Amino acid sequence: MHPARRTAPALAAGLATALVATAALSAPPATAGPTDHHRTGAAKAGKAGATKGGKHHRTVRFSTFNASLNRSAAGQLAADLATPDNAQAANVAETIQRVRPDVLLVNEFDYDPAAVDLFRENYLAVAHHGAAPIHYPYAYIAPSNTGVPSGHDLDNDGTIGGGNDAFGFGLFEGQYGMLVLSKYPIDTDAVRTFQFFRWADMPGALLPDDPATDAPADWYSPEELADLRLSSKSHWDVPIRIGRRTVHFLVSHPTPPTFDGAEDRNGTRNHDEIRFWADYVGDRRTSSYIYDDEGRYGGLRPGSRFVIAGDMNADPLDGDSTDDAILQLLDHPRVVDAEPRSDGGAEAADQGGANDSHLGDPALDTADFADFAPGNLRVDYVLPSRGTKVRGSGVFWPTDDDPLYYLTGDYDPVQWPGTGVPTSDHREVWVDVRY
Repeated sequence: MHPARRTAPALAAGLATALVATAALSAPPATAGPTDHHRTGAAKAGKAGATKGGKHHRTVRFSTFNASLNRSAAGQLAADLATPDNAQAANVAETIQRVRPDVLLVNEFDYDPAAVDLFRENYLAVAHHGAAPIHYPYAYIAPSNTGVPSGHDLDNDGTIGGGNDAFGFGLFEGQYGMLVLSKYPIDTDAVRTFQFFRWADMPGALLPDDPATDAPADWYSPEELADLRLSSKSHWDVPIRIGRRTVHFLVSHPTPPTFDGAEDRNGTRNHDEIRFWADYVGDRRTSSYIYDDEGRYGGLRPGSRFVIAGDMNADPLDGDSTDDAILQLLDHPRVVDAEPRSDGGAEAADQGGANDSHLGDPALDTADFADFAPGNLRVDYVLPSRGTKVRGSGVFWPTDDDPLYYLTGDYDPVQWPGTGVPTSDHREVWVDVRY
């Protein structure tokens, strides 16, 4: 039986292990205090607010960071984090300490609950180059579709097996996973995950077409569509309790719209992974088809506060995504785009190559990709719900004369084998929201 068609009790039992792990992670590690009041440098922002009209207001910094904390084998991330001397992980931790978000999504963090505590204790709770430690008493991690065998030949190369035939590309189950860290309590009992939602169950899905046939949208067989999941990793609705308010942190990491052929199977999937959130925060008519991993239907309750975050792998004007992929969110009537920017991104456009033909403002870029193609792009987003007050935003991308430039640096595959960069090819993005 396909997981998306199991009954709610069966799905709940199937997720028991993940939720038990999550509950354990909600307790602060021995080195973590209940809060962190250090806010330094350019990322400084007010945390506690004044009382107005009997209501307590505070500014909360939401952030997303594709930190490239993925490894080539299962268990390797935990092994790297078991000691405090992994240079790349230390740079990731320092970047987070410089930005100092209150609620953070980490993309490309391999699924391994043990690695979460190791990262908090050995890296985030340790000062780096004068950056104050940062403590996150609450965390959420759950399984990812990456590396999970589908049993089908999804890339139509005549063989079954490997990353391209998994439900989401990955060399092992959970590679390129996700992690949420928070200074505010996570309502783990109310988290909704959508790992098993089937792509074919999205009305009007942009299913890929085999250009070698006359039939439409036929890249995948009916048998494959009966199993194929929409999310290349997962989609999570993580409720964060901020005082008496609940803010839904809607997080995901859609597949890159590349590494495919004329059928554009990854480009169309990227489009629909992004569309999922656009429908989820829309009205009941647009969200009624959605079901979560416990079998509950419907989207976000009208009037709920939310922040959509993640590496969406889509730029509004440049790159390989379908033309309107990210515009489904940026132009959504319930979404606010604060347009976070940086001087470093604007400076990096001088790298040339594909950047010379880009239409977008390079100050909005969030990723330093190969210059020949696709060039630097805006792909990482933090998008609050309309009606909330945005107090600031930014992209952590220092210019080359900035003392912190070593955290982003220049591409150097000799010094940084594997990634070629000291931290990640993505930049941390943040938005301050007043509640």
